[in-house]
Amino acid sequence: MIMNVAPAIIVLGQNSVVVARKIISVLPGAMLYGLAGRTSEVDVSFTNFGETLRELFVQGTPLIGICAAGILIRTLAPMLADKRQEPPVLAVAEDGSAVVPLLGGLAGVNDLARRIAEALDVKPAITTTGDLRLGTTLLSPPPGYHLANPDDAKKFISDLLAGAQVKLEGTAPWLSDRKLPIDPKGDLTIQVTERLVTPTANYLVYHPATIAIAISGMIDDAVALVQQLLADAKLEKASVAGIFAPITAAADPAIHAVASALGVPARFFTPNQLESLLSQGYSPVQAVVIAATGTSPITPSSPQIAIAIAPQPIDPNITGQPRGRLAIIGTGPGGSQWMSPEVKEILKSATDLVGYKTYLDLVGSLADGKQRHESDNREEEARAKMALDLAASGRYVAVVSSGDPGIYAMATAVFEVCDRYAKPEWDSIDIHVAPGISAMQAAAAAIGAPLGHDFCAISLSDILKPWSAIAQRITAAAEADFVIAFYNPVSKERTWQLAEARNILLRHRTPDTPVVLARNLGRPGQTVKAIALDDLAPASADMRTIILVGSTKTRTIRRRDGNIWVYTPRRYTESPERIIKNGR
Repeated sequence: MIMNVAPAIIVLGQNSVVVARKIISVLPGAMLYGLAGRTSEVDVSFTNFGETLRELFVQGTPLIGICAAGILIRTLAPMLADKRQEPPVLAVAEDGSAVVPLLGGLAGVNDLARRIAEALDVKPAITTTGDLRLGTTLLSPPPGYHLANPDDAKKFISDLLAGAQVKLEGTAPWLSDRKLPIDPKGDLTIQVTERLVTPTANYLVYHPATIAIAISGMIDDAVALVQQLLADAKLEKASVAGIFAPITAAADPAIHAVASALGVPARFFTPNQLESLLSQGYSPVQAVVIAATGTSPITPSSPQIAIAIAPQPIDPNITGQPRGRLAIIGTGPGGSQWMSPEVKEILKSATDLVGYKTYLDLVGSLADGKQRHESDNREEEARAKMALDLAASGRYVAVVSSGDPGIYAMATAVFEVCDRYAKPEWDSIDIHVAPGISAMQAAAAAIGAPLGHDFCAISLSDILKPWSAIAQRITAAAEADFVIAFYNPVSKERTWQLAEARNILLRHRTPDTPVVLARNLGRPGQTVKAIALDDLAPASADMRTIILVGSTKTRTIRRRDGNIWVYTPRRYTESPERIIKNGR
């Protein structure tokens, strides 16, 4: 059974969450959906059970409902049309005492039921006659095999259940080890082959994933060339297990284009893995295809493409390595409600999380099952190197920042390290930056719209730049009448900088200029308040505080309930005094 989409586990009450967590332990990547108001600590909250279930079903998401089977059946009944397109759907008892596969027999629902039942230490309620009597589901072969003619399977299985004998042509341990009535003289035939064949009556044809295609170097129109090579060799594309290449070619778009066209993964070998074969005189492409299959190429010698057939199906998960991926993500300033859907998807898919412990903790249950690599908040360079090295080994690494990763955060650190050290193995990595809500945006939204006109951001930390540069920028921003967002205002070792920044600003702002202090945004203990510039002092803030200093136009609105709104008007009209000063 191969699931291309992570399952969704649907719970309607908090009592079901414990069972759901047991299921997730054997289904990494599964998302927990909980009914809003009745569940907590779930990945996704929903308010409408029917709409949520039907939407996931249409998307092809395997569904595991920890609820009565009847509610699943009634909800999905209007959606049932083509059993070949149905994802697995199972009902699990709230106490975990029963696992009932309902839909998706052709998508491996029985195998999924067995995995869940094993995790819950119960027996799955499988009712498929063929599965029970033959010990396998011929319509749903295991990973590594593809059924070429599913339309013929229904009659084929009926004949088997009626007493017909079957002969097996080719190698398929998953069939020969089962309860099939195998007889060399049988009237039915199961053929296992990589070759192009046309199924005839009383035949089932399975194509094993035993073909490896190796590509080395840039190739024009690679997709058409590979398809022609397969046709010339009379090989079935459904038997292609993957596209393989040296790791140095991992960024080559031709390789990924061929993999995408054939619907298979791209996998790569490191120089160390190919060294022995290359020393024997094999070309890079020959070395790759031999490493993937253990056999010599069957196609004519080519400097760029080779095809070989392995004696057993190739598992791409343990053959070569995927192209490393590095996502630098911003979680927003607080909990999961601040995270974008893109960031949540990355966290769900990543194998490794790298970051400051406090930020990794903010990820919550999305970190479950991931390798955590924690470090001190000041170890940005070491953290970036670690993340790049992990990704270079084929891992999917998420570097976790709070706020937005490109604003005083880890995105810049990663690119600085790439630029400064330029290790060749890092060239193969697919690097992506996923934005987040910055602290200054969250602070502004919490109290109104102080960033409604031109603004800038300045870090008061003088660890990476001298105070003279900071003071110059504060002066320039004040003279230009920007609203200013101060990051990193105060730490245990740095206290005087905020007072000095206030003094500079008071040369250009009135003492009553609005200042917003926002601390622990989106986290327990959040506070957001407005004070006057003249009252700004080091004791007002710490490293969890973002400070917004208004311009000369920033205004406050005091409400009857005692709260204050702060905003900066969009229209910017100079005062008469400023016009006279500028000689106009």
